[in-house]
Amino acid sequence: MRIALIQCNPLIGDLAGNRAALVEHCLEAIASGASLGLAPELALWGYPPRDLLLQPALLRQQHKQLDLLASALPAGFNLLAGVVEPAGKHLFNGMALIQKNTWQVVARKQLLPSYDVFDEQRYFLPGDQPCWIDLEETPGQQPLRLGLTLCEDLWVGEHLASNQPNPIAALAPFKPELLINLSASPYGRGKQQQRQMLAAAAARELQCAVVYVNQVGGNDELIFDGNSFVMAASGNLLLQLPCAKTKVECWDSDSKTATLQTNGDYLATNSSTSEQEEIWQILVLGLQDYAKKCGFSSALIGLSGGIDSALVACLAAAALGADRVRCVLMPSPYSSAGSLSDAEALAQRLSLRHSQISIAPLMAEFNRSLNPALDGNPEGISAENLQSRIRGTLLMAIANQEGQLLLATGNKSELAVGYCTLYGDMNGGLAVIGDLFKTDVFALAAWLDSPASKKQRELNGLPLEGPLIGAEIREKPPSAELRPDQKDSDSLPQYPLLDPMLRELLENNASTEELISAGFNEDLLKRVQKLVRRSEFKRRQAAPVLKVSGRSFGSGWRMPIASGG
Repeated sequence: MRIALIQCNPLIGDLAGNRAALVEHCLEAIASGASLGLAPELALWGYPPRDLLLQPALLRQQHKQLDLLASALPAGFNLLAGVVEPAGKHLFNGMALIQKNTWQVVARKQLLPSYDVFDEQRYFLPGDQPCWIDLEETPGQQPLRLGLTLCEDLWVGEHLASNQPNPIAALAPFKPELLINLSASPYGRGKQQQRQMLAAAAARELQCAVVYVNQVGGNDELIFDGNSFVMAASGNLLLQLPCAKTKVECWDSDSKTATLQTNGDYLATNSSTSEQEEIWQILVLGLQDYAKKCGFSSALIGLSGGIDSALVACLAAAALGADRVRCVLMPSPYSSAGSLSDAEALAQRLSLRHSQISIAPLMAEFNRSLNPALDGNPEGISAENLQSRIRGTLLMAIANQEGQLLLATGNKSELAVGYCTLYGDMNGGLAVIGDLFKTDVFALAAWLDSPASKKQRELNGLPLEGPLIGAEIREKPPSAELRPDQKDSDSLPQYPLLDPMLRELLENNASTEELISAGFNEDLLKRVQKLVRRSEFKRRQAAPVLKVSGRSFGSGWRMPIASGG
C-alpha cells in the first residue's frame, strides 16, 4: 500500500480552512499514487484548540467539514486524520477514517497528557481499548491490518503509571502489520530522538513498521517541528520528513527493509544538522507563523547594539523578510558610541529600515515632571526603569501607528531573575528568544556568524558572505546601558555561572540540596532562587514566549505569584 504522510500546518479553530488545505494535500498524495493518507492529531482543529473545544458551534461545524472533506475525496483513497469525537456530554480525542462520501471514528486516544503545556484531561475522556482496522487498498485485495494510536499513546515506558493502559502492548494480540501514530508533538531539544527511540521500541515489540505523522508550524507559544518518519520493525529509520516544513511524502508499505529515504533538507537521526541550526529553524518558523496567524505582515524591534536585539533582528529578517522589519535606535546619554554604531552596522548588513530617536529630551522632561512629586529627580532603579519605559512607550506608539508586531528582545536569563522592566523592554506581542538563556543566545549568534549557517542563510534570504551579527556585538560585555559604565555582571552572576544554575532550577526542578551537592555556591544559589520567586509577577505579564526547551515561561509554567516556596 502506498501511504502518504501529510505533515500539515493548520490554523487553530479554522476548520473550513484546514479542511481545504487537507483536500489539497490529499490531491497531491493521490497524484503520487497514494491510496492512504495520514494527517496529524486533531488535523481539522489544529493543536492545541484549548477552550475552543467548549464551543458547541465548532463541534457542529466539524461534522459539516468532515462531510465536505469526504465528498472531495475520490473513490479508492482513504484518509486517517485526527478529529474530536462528541459522545453525549463528553469528548474523545479521536481518529477518523475518511473515504468517498463517508467517514467514521475508528480510534480514541487512551493516554491523555496533562503536564507541561498539555491539559487534555480538561477536555477529553480517555479511550479504553486498543484500536485497529483492516484496510483494503482495492476491493478483494488482502487487507492490511493497521494498529491506531494518537500521540501520547506511543509514549509508554518506565514513566507509565501502574494504573494507566499501555496502548502498544495492548495491540500485540491483534498482530498489526503497521502501527500508525498521528501526533501533535511540539518541539523540544532532544525530543525527536525520544520519539524515534519510542517508535523503535514499539516497532520491535509489535514486529511491524511504525508510521509517525506530526503536525508542523507555530501555534502561539508552541512550535511543532514536523519531523515525521517511518521506522522499520527492526528499529531502523526508513523515511524522514523535514523539520519545520509542510510536506507530503509517500512510502510503500512493502518497502519495510529499504534504505533511508531522505534528501538534503531532511533532518534524520544521523544528520549532521547541529542543535543550533535546528533551534534557528524552529524560531524562524515560530515567529513567521505567529505573525501570519495573528494578522501581522511586519515587525518592529528596538535595536540597542546588544546581542539579544541583534539576534532577534536576524530572526525577524529571516522569518518575515528584511523589507518587513523596522528597527528603532533609541540612545540615551549612557549609550556608548560603539553600541550605536554596532546597531546601525547590523541594520545596514541586513538591509533593515531603521531610524533613531534620542530619549535624552524625554528623560529630562520626565525628571522635570516628577521632581515635585519626588522632591528631586528619579534615582537608582527608578531612573533606570524610566529610561526603559520611555523606549517601550515609543516602540508601542510606532507599532500601533504602523500596525506592526513589536518583538520583545529579552532572554530567559533576564526573565528568570527579573532583570527586565515591566512596560519597558518587556513590551511586545512576542518574546522571540524568551526561552533561550543568555549563553544560548551567544551560542546561536556564534553559529549564525559561522560558515555552518550558510545553508539556512540562503533558505531565509539573508546575506551569504561575512558575519551578520559581528564580533563587535558578540564579544562586548553584556550591558543594559542605563547608567554610566554599567555591566550586567554588576547586578548578576556571570552568565556562564548563572545559566547552568537556572537550567537546573527551572527545567530540571533540581532541589537546593541537589545543587549544593553538585557544587553550586549555597549563598549564590539562595540569592538566585529569591530573584526567581520575586520576579513571578513580571513573567505573568510578559509577552508570549516561543518555546524551545523542556520547560519555558508559558502555559506549562504555573507558579504562584505570592509564594514562600
